[in-house]
Amino acid sequence: MRREPELERLYDEHAQSLYAFLLNFTRDKSDTHDLLQEVFVKLARQPELLGGVRDERAFLIRLAHNAAIDLIRRRGTRERVKDNFAAETISSFALANDPDEQAFRTGLAGALAELPPDQRAVVHLKLWEGLTFEQIAAALDIPQNTAASRYRYGLDKLRDRLRPLYEEIK
Repeated sequence: MRREPELERLYDEHAQSLYAFLLNFTRDKSDTHDLLQEVFVKLARQPELLGGVRDERAFLIRLAHNAAIDLIRRRGTRERVKDNFAAETISSFALANDPDEQAFRTGLAGALAELPPDQRAVVHLKLWEGLTFEQIAAALDIPQNTAASRYRYGLDKLRDRLRPLYEEIK
């Protein structure tokens, strides 16, 4: 059985990146806090879940992703959730002092919000978490080629959306 210090270590090492992943996925700070708590409460109640886990990070991302999917299902149709995504842009990027840099960060946050959730999740895990396609596939329970194609499609959409902004501030 795992001890509390182990849970504290997991939280200290992974909570910030899980929070960013969940915020990017849910687009709601309150839901993100609830889901992050749900993941760590589950681990506290069932420490045996970590037994035999080779990649803690991928395992925790999978738990977080599954919790987010369950939340979406509990709330109703995916279409209603997608409408909420479009209505609110939440940025996990810090404010910048340089106006051009801030404009780009704001544009990037908006462009990310326009991606379908499955592409947004893969792009986030690849660019901000530095996971390999193999790790992303394991975390999201999808084939590795699917992870790679979602990443490629997501990047293409981001590039198309951000090109005018980049040219303007360049």
